[in-house]
Amino acid sequence: MSQPICLISGAGDGTGAAIARRFASANYRVALLARGEERLKRLEKDIPSSKAYVCDISDLDQLRKTIGQVRDQMGAIDVAVNNAAQGAFNTILEADPVRFEELFRINATALMVLTQCVAPDMLAKGHGAIMVTGNTSAWRGKPRFCMFAPTKAAQRILAESMARSLWPRGVHVAYVTIDAVIDLAWTRQMHADK
Repeated sequence: MSQPICLISGAGDGTGAAIARRFASANYRVALLARGEERLKRLEKDIPSSKAYVCDISDLDQLRKTIGQVRDQMGAIDVAVNNAAQGAFNTILEADPVRFEELFRINATALMVLTQCVAPDMLAKGHGAIMVTGNTSAWRGKPRFCMFAPTKAAQRILAESMARSLWPRGVHVAYVTIDAVIDLAWTRQMHADK
């Protein structure tokens, strides 16, 4: 029997890498999607049975093409983890509507497109899983989160809608709320004076 395939969007040094390592340890081949080629190549070397794919998920055509490449090179995807996200932290009077729409594309629309790409194979097999990493911004709006929180809430509600549509047909959808800043060099630097 061949190894199952796990695709992870937003394969960075924190949550994405931890998820990739966990699936690799469970005998999955792992497709790592992210924008940063250098980081991806390093993760590919560090994580057994993984393959790096440079992809900016805000470019929906590039996302579709990349998932097609994963399928062609590795096989049908058994588990997809949508970990890619982007934030902007402004009050309502500072907020930029254009940037707000960009965040919706990255945090919600890309999840829809990813699902449209991976779900047909899962449905054909009668099983599969789509997991979404979220955070508490999906549940509450703080003053400086007026652009980020609505996009994460949209992502959470989209995942719930996907679950109600796909679960009866054998595809599990999970939204996992992670409530913390992930401990990385850049986040320690960002919060050093707080």
